Amino acid sequence: MRTLAVATALTLTLSLSASPASAATTPYLPAPTGHQPVGVTTLSVKDTSRPDPWVPSVPYRELMVSVFYPATSANGPKKQYMTPLESERNLERQNIPGLPLDVFSTVRTNAVVDARPAGRWHSLPLVVLSPGWTQPRATLTALAEDLASRGYAVAAIDHTYENRATTFPDGHVTGCAACEVDDQPGFWEKFAQVRSKDTSFVLDSLLSSKWGALIDPQRIGMTGHSAGGAITTQAMLADPRIRAGADLDGSVHVPIPASGLSRPFLFLGSMDEYTPGAPGPYDDWETDWTHLTGWKRWLMVSGTVHQSFTDLGVLADQLGVDLGDAIDPYRAMTITRNYVSAFFDQHLRCRPQALLTAPSPAYPEVTFIG
Repeated sequence: MRTLAVATALTLTLSLSASPASAATTPYLPAPTGHQPVGVTTLSVKDTSRPDPWVPSVPYRELMVSVFYPATSANGPKKQYMTPLESERNLERQNIPGLPLDVFSTVRTNAVVDARPAGRWHSLPLVVLSPGWTQPRATLTALAEDLASRGYAVAAIDHTYENRATTFPDGHVTGCAACEVDDQPGFWEKFAQVRSKDTSFVLDSLLSSKWGALIDPQRIGMTGHSAGGAITTQAMLADPRIRAGADLDGSVHVPIPASGLSRPFLFLGSMDEYTPGAPGPYDDWETDWTHLTGWKRWLMVSGTVHQSFTDLGVLADQLGVDLGDAIDPYRAMTITRNYVSAFFDQHLRCRPQALLTAPSPAYPEVTFIG
């Protein structure tokens, strides 16, 4: 079985075949597909009610959050994807020939830094994004930008000490302290508890800040990739404000209890690695499926690999790095964006979506498991 530790480690374990010519190309994120310009702001929030769970000598839990939102203008400086140091720390373990370690700091994004928000009082549904194990929030930027262009507020969380580099406003950079204990018994249970508390605290912080004036507190959803997708069910069980959730290719280590989860949920994964009823990366989805007692869908996409559901699919393609996917990475991003937004449109905006009722001839790669 592909464990979360292995699966998420693969997110940046790229084939060692980068072309120097490709690596010289400036990478970019595809433009959002909605009708509104996108703004972004970066927040540092501090939970003084608990010490940091991974570094107990720190007497608080401090998190970095990127908030994406529909904006009034597309003009202005765009958000930096990663700092050079963040890029280096994420790539230095991969030893990819011809690929500069700072290349992720050059990625062109679409969100305007601190643009003026658009939207009426309490009008924006909110989607929380949680990245994979060891991965920064930056890897979900293209999905965040797209949701914001369609009228959502999006909060992408960096879970401190769970990724290779998080940069704080005062300049200090934290590493992956949790990586030193991820082989210990009970780690994934603790991991789920930490991320659930992080999510609830970020919701508290946003709703009590100036952003709370734009966000509709009755329309909150959550999704994430890999480990971040897998813990979405646990965050929903811990916080009833999260009305709908989705797991993007994340193996589950902490199952839904027998009492079940009655709110809407979506599984979206890779068809090529799924054999019904057999041990594998999705057998835990089969267990959780029986404990989802509300609206639910299980969709699988042919030709994808684990990284296809994040920015890394298109960025690897631009940089000449072979991930082993058989699908065009831009197609994979389109599928991810469209099905995720359809899910939240249906369950946070009460807009029924034909895309979720049955297989679509427009997307023959997508198989309905349930």
